[in-house]
Amino acid sequence: MVGYAFMGAAHSQAWRTVNRVYDLPAYARMTAICGRDESKVAEAAARLGWDGHTTDWRSLVDRDDIDVIDVCTPGDSHAEIAIAALAAGKHVLCEKPLANTVDEARAMAAAAAEARSVGVRSMCGFNYRRVPAIALMRQLVADGRIGEIRHVRATYLQDWLVDPTVPLAWRLQKDKAGSGALGDIGAHIIDATEFVTGQRIASVSGLIETFVKERPLPGEASGLAAKSLALVDGSAPATGPVTVDDAALFTARLDGGAVGSYEATRFATGRKNGLRIEINGSLGSVAFDFERMNELEFYDAARPTSEQGFSRILVTEPDHPYMSAWWPAGHLIGYEHSFTHQARDFLEAVATGVDPTPSFDDALHVQLVLEAVERSAATGAWIAVDSALTAVNA
Repeated sequence: MVGYAFMGAAHSQAWRTVNRVYDLPAYARMTAICGRDESKVAEAAARLGWDGHTTDWRSLVDRDDIDVIDVCTPGDSHAEIAIAALAAGKHVLCEKPLANTVDEARAMAAAAAEARSVGVRSMCGFNYRRVPAIALMRQLVADGRIGEIRHVRATYLQDWLVDPTVPLAWRLQKDKAGSGALGDIGAHIIDATEFVTGQRIASVSGLIETFVKERPLPGEASGLAAKSLALVDGSAPATGPVTVDDAALFTARLDGGAVGSYEATRFATGRKNGLRIEINGSLGSVAFDFERMNELEFYDAARPTSEQGFSRILVTEPDHPYMSAWWPAGHLIGYEHSFTHQARDFLEAVATGVDPTPSFDDALHVQLVLEAVERSAATGAWIAVDSALTAVNA
């Protein structure tokens, strides 16, 4: 694995756990973890359960005893690491968004297609697909329980940047992160709604906004936290420009006829990780709220009017997606379990010679939506999402 902070810890927990709860045709041995700081990566290896560590990711790609490279770094290094790993015959799991630019994402999808032809697998880590309630939501939609999809409504609300003294961490710098709330959390709701509905976003009209345009330079950063540089004389710390969006909103038309609205912000005061999706159809509706991640709201319009109303489905039964490996019904699971489910699906696909999803092609489509939203915000026009994936899929 390359990277050891927020996502590195989440993925490590999944690799430690997956073979202990699922009976799989392959076993994940946590061979080595990579980071740029020798002392920090050594500490992370010991704390997270890795056998060894290195400061050079290329050494991992070159090792014969490593079969999988898990990329958990900022987006500016995804393409270089993933393409090199695929070329070396390593299966690749890469965190979202796939890359910082469409060109990088296209190159990664092309590398994945070439690797696929010789049995090398790749997947992008949109972990919310693996929340059991969202997976059940997809099943209900696919089974026709809400009928023809008409509305898709998705928000992802956080507030960790409301304080203007929060330092200029890498997630606020376009050269490292690619975009702000749009790519960091907006990518999640794009993928999740397309996963649930089976429809892809075809065109968008969007706006983006940066509320705090200068922030203190960071002394150190980890995950979503950072500390500003402390100055000995007590003067105000130096600042730098925020080069990404703080909030992104867009409306969309999906290729199956549905219309959608999307909002992603890190300035929703009081919302810590408020991901909500609602799908309205001709026969009913279904809604998910991550703050109640073990539940679905389901409305069946076919029931008599005297019985109609949203029903609460507690998604903890053994016949619900992923839940058979966990606890008795009614015993809840958490955020970290979605990464264990992701590791399970990836391991099983690699071991059985099946291409896992979401593929790099799927993740490229998300990248194209992100680009279209940015172009729409810059021009004020509706923008068609580029669907020219034939060169990748050929």
